[in-house]
Amino acid sequence: MTDLKSTSRRRPRLISTLAAIAILGGGYLIWWHSGWAPGSDAATKPPPPPAIPVQIAVAATQDVPHYLDGLGTVQAFNTVTVKSRVDGQLEKVTFTEGQKVKAGDVLAIIDPRPFQAVLDEAVAKKAQDEAQIANAKRDLQRFEDLAKQGYAAQQQDDTQRALVAQLNAQIIGDQAAIDNAQTQLDYTTIASPIDGLTGIRLVDQGNIIHATDPNGLVVVTQVAPISVIFTLPEDDLDPVRSAMANGGVSIDVVSGDGSKVVATGTLALIDNEIDQTTGTIRLKGTFPNKDGALWPGEFVDIRLLADTERNVTTIPTPALQRGPDGYSVFVVKADGTADLRKIKVGQIARGVAVIEDGLAAGEKVVISGQYRLQQGSLVAYRTTGTSSASTPTTASGQASSTAP
Repeated sequence: MTDLKSTSRRRPRLISTLAAIAILGGGYLIWWHSGWAPGSDAATKPPPPPAIPVQIAVAATQDVPHYLDGLGTVQAFNTVTVKSRVDGQLEKVTFTEGQKVKAGDVLAIIDPRPFQAVLDEAVAKKAQDEAQIANAKRDLQRFEDLAKQGYAAQQQDDTQRALVAQLNAQIIGDQAAIDNAQTQLDYTTIASPIDGLTGIRLVDQGNIIHATDPNGLVVVTQVAPISVIFTLPEDDLDPVRSAMANGGVSIDVVSGDGSKVVATGTLALIDNEIDQTTGTIRLKGTFPNKDGALWPGEFVDIRLLADTERNVTTIPTPALQRGPDGYSVFVVKADGTADLRKIKVGQIARGVAVIEDGLAAGEKVVISGQYRLQQGSLVAYRTTGTSSASTPTTASGQASSTAP
């Protein structure tokens, strides 16, 4: 009876032991068949890390322009406030506000009748004096003949000669009065002195205008060609002077985002002094403006071509990484791994960096995704400019299943 009880107590422990042995055996078999058994190749060669997707660009050789940027104001090439030079009633206005006019085009007419009367009077006075001098000259001829025969005193001859000279001078004065009267009459026709655009009419037809009126009749502005006054830091003075010494300096007016050239002209002059308050130098450019793209008073962005670097190595600026020791880039080597390389950078402008040392044309540099790289990282890349649907490849040219 005692043996039966002890046997029944040992049976559950036996079953538990057998179950544990079965579980351990099954786990061992799974581990063995997974390829991680001691001494197998899988245990000694772990799988390689996946390639890191990046975007690259190829270092190129090109000419790089060196631009200087400034802010400027468009100014009319010439601005004239058209005023009357005589007093009178504005009889007729012959221009339309905003009209294009040529030099000599009639803009307005002042009542000419008072001035015509003055001219007629001057002409009549000259005719009167001419008749007098004709008679005086005949008398002088008689006195000369009588004086030669001894029938007239020399004093009479001299007096008559002086009278002829006096009348001759009077005729010269009469002609001057005629010229002046004619000029005043001409002033009643107001003409444009320059080619340009008329502004807002400042005096209406029918008003009495005076030569002393401060505002004038209208303002005419010459907009083709047109000028731009702009400023640059005083440190840019030497490059600009050197550029001018080498020939004409090209300047552009660009859109606010710098993506479009609005107008192209040439640098006309550099101001003769630096503004000590702002530390800037003023410059003036001239633009043909045949299409009317520039307008007086407009604020514009100016780009001046100071120099052009020839046949230099360049990369896109997103490739640059700046650290305490200067600039560096990740270069994709032939085996598809990334190499962090120190470089010397020159001009950086408009998305392009000039490489002075450390990189050769044709090498591939990472421009996107480089912050996940380390020295020797395997990369899968797409070259700048390829379609977004293209399959990325490793540096060895093999297709990669990892999309950037």
